[in-house]
Parts: sequence; C-alpha cells; structure tokens
Amino acid sequence: MRNFYLSFLLILLLFLIPVQSYTQENSGQKQGEEQKLELQHKQNFQHSITVTANRVETPEKEVASSISVITREELDRMKKNSVLEALEEIVGLAASQNGPPGSPASIFIRGSNSEHTKVLLDGIELNNPITPGRSFDLSHFLIESIDRIEIIRGPQSTLYGSDAMGGVINIISRRKQGKPQLRAATSAGSYNTLSARAEIFGGTPKIAYSLGASHFSTEGYSAAGSQYEGNQEKDGYRNLSLSGKLDVHIHDNLDLDISIRTIRARTDLDVFGGDFGDDPNNRVDYTALFFKTGARGMFLQNRWESRINLAVVDYSRKFEDPTDDTHPFDSNNSEYLSRLLKLDWQNNFFLHETNTFTLGIEHLREQGESKYFSESAWGQYNDFFPIQKARNTGCFVQDRIRIAGRFFATLGIRFDHHSYGGDALTYRLAPGYYFELTGTRIKASLGTGFKSPSLYQLNAPPSTFGPIGNKDLKPEKCTGWDVGIEQNLGSGKLLAGAEYFSNKYTNLIDYDWTQGYINIGEASTRGFEFSLKAYPAESLLLSAAYTRTRAKDDISGERLLRRPREKLAATASFRFIKKANLILSYLYVGKRDDIIYAGWTPTRIIMAGYSLLNLVIAYDWHADLQLFLRLDNLLNEDYEVIKGYGTPGFSAYLGLQLHF
Repeated sequence: MRNFYLSFLLILLLFLIPVQSYTQENSGQKQGEEQKLELQHKQNFQHSITVTANRVETPEKEVASSISVITREELDRMKKNSVLEALEEIVGLAASQNGPPGSPASIFIRGSNSEHTKVLLDGIELNNPITPGRSFDLSHFLIESIDRIEIIRGPQSTLYGSDAMGGVINIISRRKQGKPQLRAATSAGSYNTLSARAEIFGGTPKIAYSLGASHFSTEGYSAAGSQYEGNQEKDGYRNLSLSGKLDVHIHDNLDLDISIRTIRARTDLDVFGGDFGDDPNNRVDYTALFFKTGARGMFLQNRWESRINLAVVDYSRKFEDPTDDTHPFDSNNSEYLSRLLKLDWQNNFFLHETNTFTLGIEHLREQGESKYFSESAWGQYNDFFPIQKARNTGCFVQDRIRIAGRFFATLGIRFDHHSYGGDALTYRLAPGYYFELTGTRIKASLGTGFKSPSLYQLNAPPSTFGPIGNKDLKPEKCTGWDVGIEQNLGSGKLLAGAEYFSNKYTNLIDYDWTQGYINIGEASTRGFEFSLKAYPAESLLLSAAYTRTRAKDDISGERLLRRPREKLAATASFRFIKKANLILSYLYVGKRDDIIYAGWTPTRIIMAGYSLLNLVIAYDWHADLQLFLRLDNLLNEDYEVIKGYGTPGFSAYLGLQLHF
C-alpha cells in the first residue's frame, strides 16, 4: 500500500478543481469539431445504447442488468493498446497476468473463475475449446477497429448459453457510414516498445466497410520477476492483427454482413515465477482466426426482425522450449489446435411499443487436439490428445417489457443440450423502475447460469498417477442476484450508482488426484459496487468506481485465489490551453490470496495491495494530428499482481495520432 495516500491526495486534488473558474477560463474556446466532440461525449453519457444486455438495441437506462460500456472515444483518450488494458479499471472486474504483455491473462468478474466469463467479438464466441477450462486469453486482443466494449456482470446463460456464469464481455467492431476516414496511431517508449495501427472506414447507405491493421512489439522484462535471484533475461512479445468488416444493404428489408479478424503473436515465456525461473528460449506462437457472415431481414412491416449468422473460429498454439545453458537436459514442445463452428438464428418480434419478444436457437460444434513431447535426464515423455468433438444445441425466449418509459423488465428462459454434459435449463428476470421526477432508477436481477465440461475435462487420457478425463461430468451451475440504485443529477451531468450482488456456484468441476476431474466444488461470491460519473463542464470528465468482493471456496472455507478484496479506480480528464487534454487515472488493488511453492509444498499467502498512478497528455497540433505522452506507474510502485511474476516500473511512451 506504499504511496497509497500520496496517490489518493493527488487524485482528490484533481477532483476538487473549482468547476466554476474552470468553466470561465475555457468559455468560448471550443469551436467546430471540438464542440461536436464534447456534445457527443455528453450525449453518450446520457443516452448510450447497449446490444449485449438483451441481444437487441436497448437504451442503457432501460437495462436492469449490471453493465459497463467502454466507448471508442474513451479508448482513444486513454491511449490503450489492448482490450486487457482497457478492462483493468472496470467496476466488478479483476485482471491478472503472468508477466509482461502477451503473457497468459485472466479476468475475474465478481469473483467468478476466469473460465466463467464468455468473450464475444460481434457475437462470435471466442472461448477456446482446447484450454482445460475453455477460457479465452485476452492478452492478444489489440484495440484496432473496435467501436466499443460492453461488459455485462452476473449470470447471462439465458441469452448466451454455456460459460456465461460470471458475465459476458462483448467486443464490438466499428461500423460507420459516410465519407472514407483514415485513423492511424503510433507510439514508442519504455522496454523498447513500439505500437502502430491504422484503420480506414466509411461507406454509403448501400455499403459500409472497415479495414484495420495493428502491430505491437516489446522487449519486455523478465516474466519470472527481475527482483528475484537469477532472472535477468527479458521476455519479449510481438503481435500482428488484421481485421475487416463489410455491411451490404441488399434490399429495403435485407442486409448482409461479413467480418474477419486474424491474430499472429509470439510470446517469450519463463518456466515459472520467482527465483531462477528464467528460460532464455521458451516461447509460444499463437494464431487465431475469427470469421462471421450473417443476414438480417425485416418483415411484417418491420415488426419481425430475423437474423441468421454463421461463425468459424480457429486457434493454434505452438510451444517450443529447447535445451539451453541453464537447462542442458530439459526440453519440450507441444501443439494445441481447436476449432469452433456456430450457427444461430434469432428473431425479434416488436409486438407493441411495450413488448419486444425474442426467440432464438443456436447450434455449436467444437473440436480440439493436442500433442506434447518432453525430454529430460529422466528420459522421454509423450502425451497425445487425439481429436475430440462435442456439440451443443440451445434455444431461448425472452420478453422485454417497457411501460410508460418508467417500468422496464426482461424475462427469459433457455434450454440447452450438450452431447456429453446433458441438459441445462436456465432463466433470468431483470426488472427496473425509473422515477422521472427525481432522476432515480432502481433495478434488480435474478438469474441462473451453467458451464458445460470442456473437451479436456471430458476426454484427457489417464496418466501414470491415475485418471484425468471423465465423460460422466455434468454442467457447473450458478444462481446469482443483484439489486441496485442509480441517481441522475444536474440534468444528466452526474450519475451515481450503488449495487449489491451475490452468486452461488455448485457442481464445480475440480481435479482429484485419485479420481481425475469430478463435480465436487462449491463457491460463493458477494460484494458491493459503487460508481460515479460526472460531467460538470463541457471539457471536464470525472469518474470513479469502487468494488468490494468476498469470494470463497465453500468446501474449504478459504478465499478464492487472486480475487482482490477491494478495488478503486478513478479518472479525471480535462482540456486546457484550447488544444491540450490531460487524463490522470488512479488504480488501487487490495489484498488477495495467492499460492507459492516451496519445494513440493504449496503455501497460501496474502499479497499486499498496490497503487498505480497513470497520466496521459495529448495536444492537438493540427485538426488532423494529435501528439500524446503516456506515463504509466508515475510513482514507480514496486508491486506484484501474481506472486513471483514481474510487473513494469515507471514507463513512458510518446506517440502521435492521425485522423483524415
């Protein structure tokens, strides 16, 4: 918690800038595009739209689910490079990464497991079938061509099926008509880091398109932690991402769309975190392909909207670790391949201004395979996981109700059948009420979720120590609820919210040394979320979010690992001297439990909390050119996110951004 009070005082001082004097100083300075941009910020602040909460466009004020939206404008202002970085400060979320950029990363929503988060790209399911828990690693996802990111907290299986027990993260690509626009940005800085991206988009009422490319490279720092003995080798990372999207208006009632994204990345790894964990030639090559095509039709005088989509996802991960001076007898290499094919058909019936009825059916087929070879002084070892397949079919119905612009609710139910895991029935109810006179909104939700067993959990071959896979596994289950209140003040210039949540997880799949994977685990999470957004002046944006979470294993009674007990994020952004913008952000992550291994014995420890203060300064040199300076960890905090793994110190990045 070193530097906590200094950091807090700095951010508090920024929040207490006299708004009146600030407004007078900047009065009349905004002209043309700047005024339009500020107006757009204000409109987004009051009237943002979400598509993830109900799978149909819905004003955020009519959504009772717990939702956060990161807009393109916010991504541009914060100068983030990856989706993982953008998520770090979101209320209710905790992020952890095993070292520098590109290292394996996890996201915990409201204390749930990382594999209990469903990640989507324009509705494409991204969770990797061949990972042990069927999770998705966000460390490789750069932000080019992204329009916004929507995060829904709490069980969402009624609309999104398996894996959505903790919540859903939906990454939405840019889609914009009008004259062609080119956006490009590049930056360079600490750890020999270089980032460059470019995207072009535009179109007519008949056709809209976007194309994007992004490259990121860094020499990094030791993943095993340079503060530990024997760790001096740097672990670098390279990423090249390409994306494209095409929307075609065929007829008055028919639209077609195609989207594609590819990722090629190489990450340097270490054997483990802590003393002598360095490995100078351990690396993984990661390749991913996401493809989707779909059609949308409007019928019955636009009262029936029908959408059908086909998505294909391919993953390849190749690990290679040959012998070296520090490991003269040890080497290994492995390969993990997987594919996911999904067909979904969704129908929205706009029965009346008070009711939107949604009916959908989805069919998913997935497959995965792997091979592993190692050699050491003890001999050779081979592990072959032959190609395995699974199928899941689900259907759902939902009714969205709106009455007099004040009462709103969604009620849904879903049935799924998994070729191995069997059947799952889930439901969700989310009502809310808006008091227009006082600007007060109360909301609540109750829902259930499930997670089907993964290919590895079902089919992993036995080892010399006993069984691993288990074809009799049943789905994991969750029941969760939350209740909250939001207060709108100052004609939309201030929005404060508070929420309490509680989740119960049963039938969790865990590994037993004598039985392999079995449904044995139980866990529970509960906590509070507080948020504040303020727009006190045309050029001043303030936000703060606090989360307190208690996540425990109900069998052992111990806290779940790497879930911080509290988290505070605060940001202040203001424009000065006509063309300059300054953003100061503060992040405090509290204590959390972790495990260290002393020999063969695991020991539970409590990690200390840490504070990070970051600064972004941007200057509009020209209407189409912006220069920026990004300073991370201003106070050079010495901290660890995961015990034994390295983190960056004070870092500086200088760059420019173009828009034509």
